[in-house]
Amino acid sequence: MRALFRIGGVSRDHNTGTDLETGRVNQKRRTQAAILAACRQLVEAGAEVNMPAVATAALVSEATAYRYFPDLLSLLREAMRDVWPEPRAALQPVAACTDPAQRIAYATEVLLRHVLAYQSAVRATIAATITRPQLVAGVRPGYRFGLIDHALAPLSDRDPPVHPHVLAQLKRDLAVIVSAEALFTLTDLCGLAPEEAIASVVHTAQTVTRATITAQAATAPTPTAPKRTRSRAANASRRRPTRAARPPREQT
Repeated sequence: MRALFRIGGVSRDHNTGTDLETGRVNQKRRTQAAILAACRQLVEAGAEVNMPAVATAALVSEATAYRYFPDLLSLLREAMRDVWPEPRAALQPVAACTDPAQRIAYATEVLLRHVLAYQSAVRATIAATITRPQLVAGVRPGYRFGLIDHALAPLSDRDPPVHPHVLAQLKRDLAVIVSAEALFTLTDLCGLAPEEAIASVVHTAQTVTRATITAQAATAPTPTAPKRTRSRAANASRRRPTRAARPPREQT
C-alpha cells in the first residue's frame, strides 16, 4: 500500500518522495505521447486509422483515448503536425527555376507523394470533413495552397505582369488539380497505379499553367514605340525652302 504524507501542503509518496501532482502530470504526458505515437505508427503502416485501433495500439482504453482527444480529427491534426514540410523548404530543389510550369509540376509531385505516404490519415481527414464541412477551416491543413503560391511566385516578376484576376483564377484551377482528391479519383475510380496517377496529375497541372500563361501573353497589349519629336529649329528649316546661291557678279 502506498503511504502518503504532506510537506508544505504538497502530497508526496512516502516510499519515493515523489510529488504526486507532478507524477500525475507526467503520467498524463506519457499517456498522451503513447496515443500520438500509436496513431503515427498506424498511419505509417498504411493501416486504417480509427479511435479503437489507436487505443489498442497505445495500450489504453478507448474512453481514455477520447479523454485526451475528443475526436479522430483532433488526434490526426496533432499526430501529423510535423510531417508536412514548409513550402519554401519543399520547393528548394527548384528554387533557381523561373518557369512556373516546371515549378508547379515539382510542387504537385511533392504533395502527392506525401499524400501516398500518409494516405490513411489523409483519407480519414477527408472522410470526416466531408460530413462536417464546418470543421474544414480548423482541421484540414490546406497544404496545397502554400505550395501553389510558392510555385507561381515567378509570375509576379514577369514583364508585363500577369493580371491579378488571371493569377487568382489559375490558383483556383490548380487547387482542384493539385489535391489528394484528384489522386484518389485516378487510383480508386480510374484504376491507375499510384505512379501513373501522379504522372497524370502532374501533366494536367503543367498543361493548365502553360495554357494560362500563353493566353495571358497573347492578350497582353503590344507596347508602342515612342513618337520621335523634332526641335523647333529643325521644323522651321524643314518648312523654309532653301534659296539657290546666286553666281558672283562679273566685275567690268
